Amino acid sequence: MMALTHFDRQGNAHMVDVGGKDVTDRLAVAEGAVRMAAETLALINEGRAKKGDVLGVARLAGIMAAKKTSDLIPLCHPLALTKVSLDLEPDASLPGVRIRATVATSGQTGVEMEALTAVSVAGLTVYDMVKAVDKAMVIEGVRLMLKEGGKSGRFVAP
Repeated sequence: MMALTHFDRQGNAHMVDVGGKDVTDRLAVAEGAVRMAAETLALINEGRAKKGDVLGVARLAGIMAAKKTSDLIPLCHPLALTKVSLDLEPDASLPGVRIRATVATSGQTGVEMEALTAVSVAGLTVYDMVKAVDKAMVIEGVRLMLKEGGKSGRFVAP
């Protein structure tokens, strides 16, 4: 297991100095889901949610969240993202919405946290948009699926 880089020798949290690292293309893909009642999913699919376009608003919220990750997570570096995309797919077999975020940059540190934040906030937004009809929804399975670039190379979730 690798050493934790966000702690100094005294055990204090600090922001890692990435200044000496090579600039490389970085990519991360994360996924998650919002499980809900079948009736709630039908409401979303049919465009009957009182707050509007649930999937469209959640997509925008996820994109915005990826761009603000360093404002939310204390030791994340602010990054110039070159790509943020979110796919929100209704899935009757859950029932619910599957969320997948892809984030890219060319830089000295990775974009895993940005992808995970995008999925998380998109899921929270889906919840917010239809919570009036289904408070029992569950946001689940938020995880990193793929990471490319940097010293540690490629990671693919098992």
